[in-house]
Amino acid sequence: MSPGSFAEYTVVPASIATPVPSATPEYLTLLVSGTTAYICLKELGGLKEGKKVLVTAAAGGTGQFAVQLAKKAGCHVIGTCSSDEKSAFLKSVGCDRPINYNTEHVGTVLKREYPGGVDVVYESVGGAMFDLAIDALATKGRLIVIGFISGYQTPTGLSPVNAGTLPAKLLRKSARIQGFFLNHYLSEYRASMDHLVKMCTSGDLVCQVDLGDLSTEGRFTGLESVFRAVDYMYMGKNTGKIVVELPHPVNSKL
Repeated sequence: MSPGSFAEYTVVPASIATPVPSATPEYLTLLVSGTTAYICLKELGGLKEGKKVLVTAAAGGTGQFAVQLAKKAGCHVIGTCSSDEKSAFLKSVGCDRPINYNTEHVGTVLKREYPGGVDVVYESVGGAMFDLAIDALATKGRLIVIGFISGYQTPTGLSPVNAGTLPAKLLRKSARIQGFFLNHYLSEYRASMDHLVKMCTSGDLVCQVDLGDLSTEGRFTGLESVFRAVDYMYMGKNTGKIVVELPHPVNSKL
């Protein structure tokens, strides 16, 4: 957890490094995505057995953890995704009701199957999905914003939200919206990371990695493939956390 990205090497103080049992890509999924889901739901989710939890982009890097952690808390979990393959993955990690938004309308499914609404939404898409999630909230429901990928490529970085009707919708349901940014919860980071590493090592947590094997040009290898990996993510192709492999230099010296 230090500034810098898309580099072969980085230097960090030992005090902020996390020891892992082995140098496998699964542990990379925990650094931001896993801890975001864990701390966010622990601190803000108010999860209890029987609660209904909606996770958007549920088969993505952080969504996969929100699904599993909510399920472990005894909740009924609904997850949105973009393909039948992702729906199958979500079922395999405990999602009770995957919704492939390319074959089913999310709003229609939520109204029909959850007429009383959902108690918690873990939202990372923004735009139209955000509006659907607001409409799906139950009385006293809460929506937690951890990102808005639909707006990351716009000039302002913001996606359209129907803010004009938002106050009335929240008032009618005594609902709430709250943002979550991991940097504001770093006091919880070390303990959370240690806990997640143990869960991953014991097999109690699936840490799905997408190395790009199914992308058009194959696996993401080397810094030159980073742009392909980013495009792959924006196209919604990934299942789990995207990882770019960096070949080990043959004659490198420290």
